[in-house]
Amino acid sequence: MAAKERTTAVIIHIVLILISITMLVPFIWMILTAFKTLSESTSVNPFVIFPSKWITDNFTKVIDNMDFVQLYINTLLLILGRVVAAVLTATLAGYAFGRLEFKGKNFMFSLVLFQMMVPGQIFIIPQYLMVSNLGMLNTIFALIFPGLVTAFGTFLLRQAYMGLPRDLEEAARLDGCNIGQTFLFIMAPLTRSSMVALGIFTAVFAYKDLMWPLICNKDVMPLSAALAKMQGQYASNYPQLMAASLLACIPMIVLYLIFQKQFIEGIATSGGKL
Repeated sequence: MAAKERTTAVIIHIVLILISITMLVPFIWMILTAFKTLSESTSVNPFVIFPSKWITDNFTKVIDNMDFVQLYINTLLLILGRVVAAVLTATLAGYAFGRLEFKGKNFMFSLVLFQMMVPGQIFIIPQYLMVSNLGMLNTIFALIFPGLVTAFGTFLLRQAYMGLPRDLEEAARLDGCNIGQTFLFIMAPLTRSSMVALGIFTAVFAYKDLMWPLICNKDVMPLSAALAKMQGQYASNYPQLMAASLLACIPMIVLYLIFQKQFIEGIATSGGKL
């Protein structure tokens, strides 16, 4: 039995290693292409994997042509704004739907579920008109606007609050706490892992968002939109594009290294995947 278990463990590890290598190949290819010349990057020779000469001109040209400092600032403001707004609104709405009783509760929550079921592209035109009427196009607020509320976050936090025992609220009520105090000091701290998971999902989705920044902004763009504009209609400078993509990965890599423990705990607690 022990030998069978060891064999199974070895097979599982081999499969996981192969999957990990497969996932790393695009990232490694991006790094190698960033140091190649244009002719090497478009070569059809399958054996030309490593650059014949490691050059840094691609990074120099990209940094000279693009204001990466401003792009980093725009991206970080986008991520921070959406994470704060999503966690705040989802926590409040999730508590209301999960623990309170009020008229129209089920109907209103069905609207939240409906928003999760339809494609997000349906809301682009209404959101654009709302931002335009507010006179906030081409601003950081326009980038954050679609993430002010989140149906997924509301559902996630509602489930977290519903999993807490009722005895906690009854004990808080006996101690003289009102609804606000019960939520702020008793219930909210117990759902911190779900808040972290929501923050992780929101940050990753905001970082990858491409369509909305291209629609609502011309100048105030995050990294994803700036990279998309580097692609030409008929041809693209792939080494420079890969160099810019490598530089664009820095914020998310830094955030992951800083909050690695919270990332792993949040994903494991939520039972979700990125």
